Amino acid sequence: MPVDVDIAYVARLARLELSDDELETYRAQLGVILEHAARVQDLEGDPHVEATHTLGLENVFRDDVVTASLSRDEVLAAAPEARDGYFVAPPALET
Repeated sequence: MPVDVDIAYVARLARLELSDDELETYRAQLGVILEHAARVQDLEGDPHVEATHTLGLENVFRDDVVTASLSRDEVLAAAPEARDGYFVAPPALET
């Protein structure tokens, strides 16, 4: 089942400038990849839980316990610079 993809359009979206030879090469390669993905999708069978992780690991969660947090003054005291109850940081973009 051939897959028809407009490689030139995809290249323009990715802001790539491709020669005609490159377009043909990528068209063939992408077609093979998409055909393989379609064949894999058509496979039948039930997924096995054992196949998801070979070591059988489980997530370990701690109990969610509410505890007191630091006050604003304590946090700002540790900051390199603070002003009017806020952190002072250099601008993200220099203008």
